[in-house]
Amino acid sequence: MAYFRKNVEKVPPELVEKYKEEQRKLARKVVMEPIDFDHIELVAGADSAFIGENYILSVIVVLEFATMREVEVEYSLSEVDFPYIPGLLAFREAPNVLKTYEKLQNKPDLIMVDGHGISHFRRLGIASHIGVLLDVPTMGVAKKLLAGRYEEPCSRRGCRSPIIHNGEVVGYALRTRDNVQPVFVSPGHRTDLEGVVKAALMTTRGFRLPEPIRIADRYSKDLKRQVRP
Repeated sequence: MAYFRKNVEKVPPELVEKYKEEQRKLARKVVMEPIDFDHIELVAGADSAFIGENYILSVIVVLEFATMREVEVEYSLSEVDFPYIPGLLAFREAPNVLKTYEKLQNKPDLIMVDGHGISHFRRLGIASHIGVLLDVPTMGVAKKLLAGRYEEPCSRRGCRSPIIHNGEVVGYALRTRDNVQPVFVSPGHRTDLEGVVKAALMTTRGFRLPEPIRIADRYSKDLKRQVRP
């Protein structure tokens, strides 16, 4: 893997295709099912940040679903072993997120990942990738659109517009506050389109981002300033 760090611009096309095929295989394992809100006690937010070009810091924060009270925070710092290639983000970030997940004493019933779920060119964004590997319910919450198109939803909280990619609804552009930019939510694994919208709205507390993602993002920024490789 050291090859990737030193030769980012020289990654052979056949190797890129190899990882795309791996995504297609994992995508066939994605399960779409309703979220069982009656049995969600803990929800997590996962976020990653890069320190320079060679290190990644991943944070998972676990919250009580009903109150958004913080229960646990864990992080991992690792060397980056994969270059930035559009559409293959999970191979760059997921290993460190999984490493962080293993540290948790309180395993969440739902994980919100900063990124996309099935709203991806090959239906396997990082939220789906992590969900399949862990076989836990996951959903993507992204600040920017990756694949597909949408019409701007109305300006009121709760308004949504479907994200369409290749004729399929793969997520929603969702307004979580009045008159703010929408977030882009999509099922990752063992979740569904309606459920991810409901989960995002239920965990939003006056900010654009749902609390699990917002708090994980805050920790990743703070830790990035404190932690050194």
